[in-house]
Formats: sequence, structure tokens, C-alpha cells
Amino acid sequence: MSILTGPRAAARSGETKSLVIFLHGYGADGQDLFGLAGALAPLLPDTAFRAPNAPERCAVNPMGYQWFPISWIDGSPESAMIEGAKRASATLSAYLDEALEEEGLGADRLALVGFSQGTMVGLDVALRRTEPIAGMVAFSGRYLENPAPATAKPPVLIVHGDADEVIPVKALHEMKARLDGMGVEATAHVSRGIGHGIAPDGLRLAAEFLRRVLA
Repeated sequence: MSILTGPRAAARSGETKSLVIFLHGYGADGQDLFGLAGALAPLLPDTAFRAPNAPERCAVNPMGYQWFPISWIDGSPESAMIEGAKRASATLSAYLDEALEEEGLGADRLALVGFSQGTMVGLDVALRRTEPIAGMVAFSGRYLENPAPATAKPPVLIVHGDADEVIPVKALHEMKARLDGMGVEATAHVSRGIGHGIAPDGLRLAAEFLRRVLA
């Protein structure tokens, strides 16, 4: 039985040479970002796409999922949020191993695309895997504090709207600074006039980035 469940789209060419996994935000589900697969597939014909549901039902939206509780939203103790984040990272890392084995691919053929809370967990995992993944697109998130040292340095594209009312755009600059300090190849882009979402310019850059790292 799969660790996490969610939709999958086969490679358009019929031959899977790479894998992109979408990681949704707080209160959403795998379908929330899965529509991006349709936009990316023509540019990545040998790529399969997956979009797992986070491991927990969302405390404030039982129809959706969460990677971990958020204390200032659901009223949970901060300790529960910290432990939940650790648990989510471990679960996601195990899922990535499972997905790569099922697709018959190595870690260097995997890219992550995260949004908001999905960015937080995805980046935490990407920086601490034994075998580096090809790269990660980090939409509208922030750096998840973790005392464990980074063991991998995959390239990262950071994209954030300057009108984001959920996670202020300063999180982009903070994440870029943290990644630069680790020696990670990090590129940042601000989508003008965009709130907590993905704009066409951000998606275009994400497509170009994924084509490059999965080439």
C-alpha cells in the first residue's frame, strides 16, 4: 500500500525518464496542483507526474489535507507543529523513495514543485536526502527551520508574489539568503501584483527550470 495517495499522470511519450512530484499547500489536496501537469507535459514529454495528498486531514478544513498543523491557524501547541513538521518530512522522504522505485528512476531524475506548506516540507526533504534530487521549484513558501545539517544541494527556483497576503514576499528573500549561505544554486523571482498563488510568469520560469534540471 502506498505511503501517500494521490493522482498520477504517465509520461506523454510512453517512456518515463523523469518524475515531477507536486506538493500542495495547507488545506488543499493532490488535485490542487495536479492541473499543472497538463501545462508542463508538452514541454516534458518523458516525465511522469504525481501529486500526493499530505498525510493528515486538515484541522480547519476536513475536506483537505495538511503536511503538519499550524498553531496560529488551528490553535494547536507549537510543539505539535514542530513534531508534525518532522513527521511530515520523514513521511515525504519515504514516499519519494517509493515513487522512484516504482518509476524505475534514480534521485537525479526527480524534481519537486511545492506550493506554500508543500514548499516548506519539500525543501526540507530535498536539502537532507542522501542522494540529491535534480531540483526544486519553491512557490509561495518559506524556509522551514531545521537544526539538522544540509546533506544535498539541489538547484532551487524560488517564486513568490509581492502581494502575498498569507506568506509575505520577504520570505523569498530570507529563503534565498539561507540557500546562498549553504552554497545552493538558488534563483529567485518575484511575480508583481500576485497574491498567494501561481502566476503565468512563475509557471513559465518553472517550466524552463524543470526542462533544464531534468534534461
